[in-house]
Amino acid sequence: QVQLQESGPGLVKPSQTLSLTCTVSGGSITTHYYTWNWIRQPPGKGREWMGVIAYDGTTYYNPSLKSRTSISRDILDNQIFLQLTSVTPEDTAVYYCARGPLETMATNLRGGDPEYDYWGQGTQVTVSS
Repeated sequence: QVQLQESGPGLVKPSQTLSLTCTVSGGSITTHYYTWNWIRQPPGKGREWMGVIAYDGTTYYNPSLKSRTSISRDILDNQIFLQLTSVTPEDTAVYYCARGPLETMATNLRGGDPEYDYWGQGTQVTVSS
């Protein structure tokens, strides 16, 4: 059973960088052909795909967030990282990591809303001074 657990600070000040970690257990982040996604859901709004890192380390980002987003990984610790720079209160959201098969990446890049097979429980991040 694959499990994902997000962690990071719950409160970030405007203009700072938001950094989150997704720790994966029960499966390797390098297993073919899975992708590891960051998704967020602001209060009262729908979920927004932020970006992905695939089993081979390839990354893609939502064009609307690309200039501020970076996703990386630590293979030894089986962790996925998210960095979002220059945050504003509009970045307040519950942030999730989720695993999906390779085809979810193409769906996201087309602007679709694919189904993922495993999700973390999510972590609330509030941007406020």
